[in-house]
Amino acid sequence: MKHLSQENAPIMEALNRYKSMRVVPFDVPGHKRGRGNKELAAFLGEQCLSVDVNSMKPLDNLSHPVSIIREAEELAAEAFGAKHAFFMVNGTTSAVQAMVMTACKAGEKIILPRNVHRSAINALVLSGAIPVYVNPGVNNQLGIPLGMSVIDVEKAIRENPDAKAILINNPTYYGICSDLKRLTDLAHKHGMLVLVDEAHGTHFYFHHDLPASAMSVGADMASVSMHKSGGSLTQSSFLLINNEISEGYTRQIINLTQTTSGSYLLLSSLDISRKNLALHGNEIFTKVAEMAEYTRREINKIGGYYAFSKELINGDTIYDFDITKLSVHTLDIGLAGIEVYDLLRDEYDIQIEFGDLGNILGYISVGDRKLDLERLVAALAEIKRRYSKDKTDLMNHEYINPEVVLTPQSAFYVPKTTIPLDESAGRICSESVMCYPPGIPILAPGERITEEIISYIQYAKAKGCFLTGTEDKEVNNINVVKEEE
Repeated sequence: MKHLSQENAPIMEALNRYKSMRVVPFDVPGHKRGRGNKELAAFLGEQCLSVDVNSMKPLDNLSHPVSIIREAEELAAEAFGAKHAFFMVNGTTSAVQAMVMTACKAGEKIILPRNVHRSAINALVLSGAIPVYVNPGVNNQLGIPLGMSVIDVEKAIRENPDAKAILINNPTYYGICSDLKRLTDLAHKHGMLVLVDEAHGTHFYFHHDLPASAMSVGADMASVSMHKSGGSLTQSSFLLINNEISEGYTRQIINLTQTTSGSYLLLSSLDISRKNLALHGNEIFTKVAEMAEYTRREINKIGGYYAFSKELINGDTIYDFDITKLSVHTLDIGLAGIEVYDLLRDEYDIQIEFGDLGNILGYISVGDRKLDLERLVAALAEIKRRYSKDKTDLMNHEYINPEVVLTPQSAFYVPKTTIPLDESAGRICSESVMCYPPGIPILAPGERITEEIISYIQYAKAKGCFLTGTEDKEVNNINVVKEEE
């Protein structure tokens, strides 16, 4: 293989060479470089559609790369400190599912926190792996789930020595990190693989003052959302492997679910963004951290809001904090996070990442300007002045410990029946219910429905959370495991 440096972007370079060849296309896609769909070309641009091409020898094949995609993978692996990196065009969802299915076969156990993304729960439905949940602690002031306690994980390992792997969020949506190094060493000591969902941790690899990354502590696999903090196009991600994980077997698992028509728009965006971070990441994320810290200080000066940061660190369930995350607690002004989220969008034309029942999250990146941050701060101050009210009746927690009765796969595929949500207490859920974002299930298949959970879902609906996962789009009804007659 020819020598490449991080200044190269093999996929982009190959696409530019291909364009210069003026090839006449008698292959897919059928828009033929945009000529066959003028409205699409006008909307997305001819430059974009000219590189929306099919796999071919000069451009390699994502399912079995041997040339330019292979070179791009090797550069990505080097940039992230991994043994190998896979380009993922079905989103980090498919990367998380590939991790679980690589590590666990049907009937094998995996230890994971219950506040995982829906993609991990869905991986259990697909694979038949058996979850051993470690319930995260909850910060009572903020109402948010935390990281995994080392003591709780030790207990789970002791009680389930046959578990094949442990999955860790690094960080959570709110920016909270577990003690990744101790958990990795603990799992390896007991012969278990360590899988890390780093959907929100791409930047950890490119700045020395941010929390530890999965590859830096010796984890076995990590799913990395480059499209979040890394700058690539939506739906593009990396799956990183390390240690003794087989590249060939992992690719076979990926190819079970990933498209055979990999988008070169997504692939080239990953390639270019990797190059950008490898060359300029430290400078980029220094700026992002400074912007986040500035905004935090200004929001906290308003009063009523609490933009939290490293002061939460407790050495265990909050082992570290991602200072680029602008997580803000809103309940003290008498508004749920989702209400502030809606007001920012509807009244001030400001779109933030999400609002839940007690908090909002603003995603700050190198693309932001100080003027934008000042506009956000001013809007929050005005929302407090115009809309704040008594907080007595607000719900203050984002997580309810589940009672797991069946495995997710068993509950999803067994005979089921649909009943009204408000009559479902005591039944076993056979689908997921979640607010999206953040996409952490309130209920997952196989869990018992309780009055507390029903109240939580109804409260979330009333506050305006976008509920997903259920067959019933209105979430008035819920699928439950059919009881034997």
